[in-house]
Amino acid sequence: MRYVAFAVSIAGMVVFAVIASVHTMSIIGVSAQWIAAFFAVLTALGIWDIAQTKHALRRNYPILANLRFLLEKVRPEIRQYFLESDLDGTPFNRIKRAVVYQRAKGVLETRPFGTQQNVYALDFEWLAHTLSPAKVGSHDFRVTVGGPACQKPYSISLFNISAMSFGSLSANAIRALNKGARLGGFAHDTGEGGYSQYHREFGGDIIWEIGSGYFGCRKPDGSFCAETFAAAASNPQIKMIEIKLSQGAKPGHGGVLPGRKVSAEIAAARAVPQGQDCVSPAAHSAFSTPLEMMGFIARLRELSGGKPVGFKLCIGQKSEFMALCKAMLESGIAPDFIVIDGKEGGTGAAPLEFTDHLGYPLREGLTFAHNCLVGAGLRDKIRIGASGRIVTAFDIARTLALGADWCNAARGFMFALGCVQSLTCHTDHCPTGVATQNKLRQRAIVVPDKAERVMRFHERTLDSLAELIAAAGLSHPGDLRKERIMRRVSQTQIASFAEIYPEIAPGSLLRGDADPAYIQLWASADAATFQAKSFADA
Repeated sequence: MRYVAFAVSIAGMVVFAVIASVHTMSIIGVSAQWIAAFFAVLTALGIWDIAQTKHALRRNYPILANLRFLLEKVRPEIRQYFLESDLDGTPFNRIKRAVVYQRAKGVLETRPFGTQQNVYALDFEWLAHTLSPAKVGSHDFRVTVGGPACQKPYSISLFNISAMSFGSLSANAIRALNKGARLGGFAHDTGEGGYSQYHREFGGDIIWEIGSGYFGCRKPDGSFCAETFAAAASNPQIKMIEIKLSQGAKPGHGGVLPGRKVSAEIAAARAVPQGQDCVSPAAHSAFSTPLEMMGFIARLRELSGGKPVGFKLCIGQKSEFMALCKAMLESGIAPDFIVIDGKEGGTGAAPLEFTDHLGYPLREGLTFAHNCLVGAGLRDKIRIGASGRIVTAFDIARTLALGADWCNAARGFMFALGCVQSLTCHTDHCPTGVATQNKLRQRAIVVPDKAERVMRFHERTLDSLAELIAAAGLSHPGDLRKERIMRRVSQTQIASFAEIYPEIAPGSLLRGDADPAYIQLWASADAATFQAKSFADA
């Protein structure tokens, strides 16, 4: 169906050319020659669409996709709708996707006639600026990840590509993302689907995510294989190791990739048999308690040659995260970093109830995790990353103010690749070749062109972040505090994030003088189990 217009144009050109050669036939006054010429022009347009490298939709939908671009040029209102509208119609998708497109393509970002936001809405937020702006020398903001036990710390960008697996994304999408990461000097998280040949191809910095299926480092029975892990982790391209406990889109949910979808390429990346069901369990088998998990972290750090090792989770039962903190204190082993994923994140398909009603949103989860580490006296040893609908520079600024050290993004970089959010990721019919294993569809992604867009989106977003913090009178995003971010909480009142998301004092959980709600949760947590004690027992 994608090529029906192209096929009709070829057939029309041939049929009417033949008719014109033997007969002077005309249709409603138009000669067969002119009709043949019309179809010839359409055929030439279709050939050009398939051959050009700038527009993925035109490569996958020759002739037809030009209607979209034609309508964009008719009037500003129509162009605005087609650039910024989305199937779900939410302001987040309409506005932020347009921002990504502009930055990725390198077009002018300024906009006339003021904000499109409703500044009187109860959720409106802004950064408090100063009358004495600062000067920021560079937008290449970085933070060093690596605790006392880490031998190979990594200087990570404040904005990186979040976890998206090969298998969920196409080979060309992975290539373009990784090449863009190399060009821009930032990190690319593999997702739990394994460290594939497409991640290796261009040498961009890699964060290797290890999920419960241990893809790329597993034994035939699905358990963790230390030897395979050590061999892969020794690759200098891999900068950090991330254990995935849960993800925002579907926390606590495993998965099965049907055998018919396990191609030779995916089987090689995941170290699983080709053509057989690939199971990702809901829980890890390498550890079952917080203390055992700390031991696993120490083991991965040793096997990787001293690289930073951490874990990612979406906050669920709060006592479980406190149990992890207690395990760090009791064992003397701490991760080098923790990535907090918000339930609003996620780029792939997941069960409806999981995406809508499971897990903590990023702000609440990040604030809680930050406070726990501060209260336990661990925050200065552990870096925090954050992910969950982070797209713009203000998103980054707001998240850093809440306690994160850096941010990861998935959908923003997918937009940079050309994703139009057709919501067909799970059908293998992605119209732009981003989320499909169909070879013909994924050819729409021309890697050199899309890699430049990925790099440009990263660079211009951080450049915008530099301008924001300069307007706030700061010299580095790490200086952002909750007092700088304001939110309308009623029609007549505003409050800072410091008021909305209060902090607890350093070491207060250990001293017992933290907020009573934190103290109660702390008492219910046990380093020997993920199961919380009852409040009565605590």
